[in-house]
Parts: sequence; C-alpha cells; structure tokens
Amino acid sequence: MDAIADVLPIEKAALFSTLTERGLQFVLSHSGLIRLCRGDRLFSAGDKADRFYLLKSGSVRIVRGGEDQDEELARFAPGNIIGDFDFARQAVYDARAEAAEDSTLIAFPAPGLTLRQIAPEEPHAAAQILLGSILMISDRLKEINKTTAANMSWVEELRRRAYEDPGTGLWKQSFLSDEINSILAAPTALIQLKPDRFKIFVDSRGHTAGDEAMIRIAKVLKDAVRRLGRGWPMRFKSNETGLFVPSCDAEQAEKTAAALHAEIAALEPAPPADKFPAFAFSATVVWGVWPNDDEKWDSLLQRNYTLLLDAWRAGGDRIIRCPAASPLPEIPPPGEAAP
Repeated sequence: MDAIADVLPIEKAALFSTLTERGLQFVLSHSGLIRLCRGDRLFSAGDKADRFYLLKSGSVRIVRGGEDQDEELARFAPGNIIGDFDFARQAVYDARAEAAEDSTLIAFPAPGLTLRQIAPEEPHAAAQILLGSILMISDRLKEINKTTAANMSWVEELRRRAYEDPGTGLWKQSFLSDEINSILAAPTALIQLKPDRFKIFVDSRGHTAGDEAMIRIAKVLKDAVRRLGRGWPMRFKSNETGLFVPSCDAEQAEKTAAALHAEIAALEPAPPADKFPAFAFSATVVWGVWPNDDEKWDSLLQRNYTLLLDAWRAGGDRIIRCPAASPLPEIPPPGEAAP
C-alpha cells in the first residue's frame, strides 16, 4: 500500500492526527482503491458510514432527492476527503454520492472490511482512531459555535421570523410553548383581548378590512410593549391577541389592561358601508398574573382564555381579572362591574 501513500497522503486525514508511525502503517495496510465510472454510486442514502474516502482523481458529487429532481449538495475534487465526519459519528448517510466522471478513490477501511473487524490486529491504533473521531467531532462543534456566535444577529432574525405571525408581525403562541421555561419570571402578566363583534365587521367590510383592522390592533399591542420596555405582543388564535409581560405585578398589569381596552375603543371607527352603519371598535380584555392567580402557567393560560371567550360571548367590552379561585366567575352583563 506504499503506492497509495505516495499518491495521496492518507495520514493527513484529521481522524489520524494522533496516530504513531505504526498506527499509520496499520491504516495504509487496510486501505484500498475504488474505481468508479461516471454515474456509479459510492454510497446511497440510508447506508451506514462504515468507511471514508480520499479522492485520487475525477470528481464525486453528493446528491439528495429523486433521480429526476435531484439536488446537488456538494462536489469533491482530487485531494478532498469524503465522509470522514460521518464515519467519525458512525452516522447513516442522508444523501447519495456518485461519480460525476470516471474517478478513483482510496477507502479506509478497504471495501469488505470494517474497523470492528480489523481492530483486534492493532488495538492501540484502533483506539487512537476512535480518539481522533472524538477530537474531530469536538473541533467541528467548536467551529459551529464560532460561526453561530459570529452570526448571532442573523440567527436571532431567523428565530424571530420562525415565531412571527406573518399577518400582524406579532409573536405566535408557539413561541410561548417553546420558550416559556426561559422567559417566565415572577410575577408575569398575561393579558388577552378579543375584538367584539369582529365577525360582523368582516362580513360587512370583507376580509381585507379585517386584516387591516388586525394590523391596527397589533400596533396597539406593540406600542404597549415599547412603553413597558419588556414583554412580547402575541397572537394566540384567530383574532385573539394580547401581551406576555415578565416581571409585571398585578397593579401594572391592571393599568396595562385598562389602557389596551381604551386604545382599542379609540381606534377610528369604520365608516358606513352599503346598508351597514359605521362600526366602532371595542374589545374584551382578560388578565391574570403568574403565580399569583395560578401557580401553574399552563393552567393560568387556559383559564384566562376560557374566561375571555365566556366574557366575549356574554357581550364583551369589559375588563376582567382571571381569579385565583375556581370556578371561574359569572360574567355580568355589559356595563356592570366585573367581579
């Protein structure tokens, strides 16, 4: 196998960085040549990475997808190493490799062999190769962490877009589901609101007008977060929106809920349309504080939402605090004091 080493220095592979001369001879003696014609496969998706390759001549491409609609992920030139990281992790390939032209490669272990089979011949060298695998994985993780740190603003932007409601720019409820453990800070205020008679508004003005109204409501919520200097404006379901505000006590939560109720009512009414009269906006607002009103966040979220719907169905246009005690209170008619 000296000819192999002369043609391509296999010992320079990162996996073999800790090997002694004896270990390198072990590697060379258990490496083998593979010759591929154009279009031949080196490995397929689903194959276990039980060896890796050094490209001597030709070119190899990594492809994902069907034969008619494939996507080329990478292309290797002579001198490149193929599949060493997958081999180090003992992974299963998620794409196929095929020769883009007639190609020759060096494989370790040679075709027909596995590292497990040849390890008893030179246990120390096999152990050093495994150590090299760990070092390679560690180095790759460090590179990824450095790249992530260097592009943190870009990563944060992707994260924001993943959780952003495209219609309003508010945060989706999935954000709370995924991040609640890291953002919950006692006391945390949950304020939810639902615009009253919104179906009548959409039926009379159309869905475009409904979308525009939701954007105006979203602006009210975003402005509230800016004034508070913390928190997230949320879109929970359909036209139910609100605020999630950590480190917000009951007094501040009550003031914020009242301000939201007033600002929705202050939105410019929609003018008359056809046979429909002018439409004045109002909202049902329900708020609670964790852990004061419920020690379990999920329970508070569900109770708050249930009370919101009940109050909205009872006529809406009011502000109610989600009580600490069960069952939920009776909903008074509009205009009467909330319990």
